Amino acid sequence: MAQFQAAVSRNETLIRVLEAAARMALPGWYLVAGCLYQTVWNVVTGQPPEAGILDYDLAYFDASDLSWDAEDAIIQAGRTVFGGLTAPVQIRNQARVHLWYEHKFGVPCPPHSSAEAAIDTFEATTACVGVRTQPGGRWRIYAPHGLADVFNLVVRPNPALAPRDVYQAKTTRWQRQWPSLTVLPWPAAAPRTGTGTA
Repeated sequence: MAQFQAAVSRNETLIRVLEAAARMALPGWYLVAGCLYQTVWNVVTGQPPEAGILDYDLAYFDASDLSWDAEDAIIQAGRTVFGGLTAPVQIRNQARVHLWYEHKFGVPCPPHSSAEAAIDTFEATTACVGVRTQPGGRWRIYAPHGLADVFNLVVRPNPALAPRDVYQAKTTRWQRQWPSLTVLPWPAAAPRTGTGTA
């Protein structure tokens, strides 16, 4: 975990997002997925820490109000908090994912019970990682599949929820930016495809 923290800390934008997210104090929040493992890939392959990172995903979990208006209020607040950064910050309430996921990706999504449960369903086990800071500046790192694949540049599919075409679309882009990645194939026992795009 210390190696992971040291690697992602080299991304100055990521650290700024973490610090600002802590001030927002959203329930069950994590900075998740791409900005984390892609920063590690950059460090491992000798690229600038922020290379190829399209955005920074901030997940939180609030089941007390599942309306779009409540989530949008947080998104609008985030535009002020994260204004001036070099890449956008995408804020999403993981308690609402089941309301739109099937329309976007073509497969149903059971309601998540926590932000961690949502992270567990990301399209690759390599992507199942979240970080937040706690009082005193300590980091909480959630990585249910460990971090070895992240440092070894291995992308392993996670057919828990996301359809195969989402995995394939994302890994195609990733391999263009990080050609040394080893992308493992979608398992034959889980041939599910959706109708959306990544």
